[in-house]
Amino acid sequence: MTLAQIDERADRDARAREIYRDAGITVDKLGENIGAKIGQVRLGGDLPAEQVEAIRLALASNKVVVFTDQQHLDDESQYAFAELLGDPTAPHPTVTSRGTQLLTIEGAANSWHTDVTFVDRIPKASILRAVTLPEYGGATTWASTVAAYEQLPKPLRALTEELWATHSNLYDYVGLKEPSGGVDISRKADHYQEFTSTEYQTLHPVVRVHPETGERSLLLGHFAKEFRGLKSAEFADLYQLLQARITKLENTFRWNWRLGDVAIWDNRATQHYGIADYGNQKRELHRITLAGDVPVDVRGESSQVLQGDASHYSGVEQPNRLEVFAA
Repeated sequence: MTLAQIDERADRDARAREIYRDAGITVDKLGENIGAKIGQVRLGGDLPAEQVEAIRLALASNKVVVFTDQQHLDDESQYAFAELLGDPTAPHPTVTSRGTQLLTIEGAANSWHTDVTFVDRIPKASILRAVTLPEYGGATTWASTVAAYEQLPKPLRALTEELWATHSNLYDYVGLKEPSGGVDISRKADHYQEFTSTEYQTLHPVVRVHPETGERSLLLGHFAKEFRGLKSAEFADLYQLLQARITKLENTFRWNWRLGDVAIWDNRATQHYGIADYGNQKRELHRITLAGDVPVDVRGESSQVLQGDASHYSGVEQPNRLEVFAA
């Protein structure tokens, strides 16, 4: 990072602190590259507009924000709060058996991924609330795909900015053969059948430009299946190299859940991983996702649908650059 970039970030952080103070909230960083805890907020559909905007800014700045002591929330008030941040999507493009407003997460998605990248209109954010937790384990870890891109040496940046990847939902994110905690094999098989009931394929740029911050990030995760123009072996090697940079420990943030916790992550700037280290205990969280835009690369070229129509899942947001991030 250049001195000019350091000064710019310091100025942006100072302006953000003023916004948080004026909104009456606290934002405490939990890591240099990702993660913050927000306090002095009671989440719900009646949140003041200035606090909503402050949360949006904290999310854009920190990629993941967590709230504690929100035991008053139920499904309805969680949904009402989500509506203040954007337009909720349907629970999932293919998984429709678990409700009409939110997705019940049972077990742990123990593989690094960004949510629903197999469609063109990738969700901009997810809001996750703990409902039933094991006595131990079951944490969630997030990784900053912005930090990973910014840390790339120039030759790798040049390469990734030319790459496009095909993403497909023909992947079971719970895993038929991998432990996921409290979910038996037959239920996993049923879930896999529903998850892949309609096939989606979308061609996305490996480097996308964030519509609100202007930052560049690496768009990969386990739904990525191939790089356009490269052989499968070349994809595997290069994918692992880039994923290792994304999930470098310094770029990650881990949250150990307690009842009353709510986490929101910027799905355009992160990957995440649910840790299945709690045996056969039950783990249930409720997730609402917010409609996002169609990714664009560094030259403004948009993602391309190869198979499947996701218009029933969500609309396409027309985001605006956050003032604090304006050049």
